[in-house]
Amino acid sequence: MSAVLQPQARLEPLSEALLDAVLRVEQSAYSHPWTRGNFLDSIQTGYQLQALMGQDTLLGYFVAMEGVQEAHLLNITVAPQYQGQGWARVMLDALSLWARGRGAQWLWLEVRASNARAMHVYQAYGYRRVGERKNYYPADHLRREDAIVMSLKL
Repeated sequence: MSAVLQPQARLEPLSEALLDAVLRVEQSAYSHPWTRGNFLDSIQTGYQLQALMGQDTLLGYFVAMEGVQEAHLLNITVAPQYQGQGWARVMLDALSLWARGRGAQWLWLEVRASNARAMHVYQAYGYRRVGERKNYYPADHLRREDAIVMSLKL
C-alpha cells in the first residue's frame, strides 16, 4: 500500500507578486470571485493576508482583518485540486494563532448559505452559527444569497 504524498507547505505573506496565481485560484473556486482590486485594497489596508505554498504552488490563502479583541475572516480558499486534504484546517490554525497573538477573543466569518461544505469545515473546527445576513452575497441572475454568520471563541 503506497501513501499519498502531500506537498510540504509553508505560509508566507500574500504579496502583489502572487496576485495572478491567487486570481486564477479565486476564479476557479467561486462563481462570484474577489477581484484584483479587492485583494489590492486588503494588502494596502494592512489586513492579514497569507498564502499557503507547496514549494512554488499556491495551495490556498486567507484574508483576515483585526478588530477590537476579535478578528474577521474575509476570505479563505483552497485551490480546488487540493481541497479535501486538510489544507483549510492548516490555514484556520494559522488564523487562530495570528488572532490570539493580536489579543483577539473571537473569530468571525460569513459563509454563503448554500456552501454546506465550508460550513461543515467551520463547524468541525469549532465555529458555531450565530446569525444570518439576508441578501448578503451576489448570486446568479441578479439575485442575492443569504450569509450564515459564524463565530469561534478563542
